[in-house]
Amino acid sequence: MIQSSEEVTAQAMALPPDARALLADRLLNSLDSPGREEIDRLWAEEAERRVQQIKNGEVELLPGEEVFEEIRKSLIS
Repeated sequence: MIQSSEEVTAQAMALPPDARALLADRLLNSLDSPGREEIDRLWAEEAERRVQQIKNGEVELLPGEEVFEEIRKSLIS
């Protein structure tokens, strides 16, 4: 017997968070979307572009502690 989407959703929502996350990942991967290889390729290109920007002095690097402190300040105010 095939269950309705409402029944499947109710059962999925009863799962622990880690199981729901795994299920969500599997469902998203089943949709027609760019393949993981394409996404990985695009991220690799972006990473290489950013490395070149750093090497060429086109961007200013900030210490992580400074960045997180600015984030904390912005969330408080």
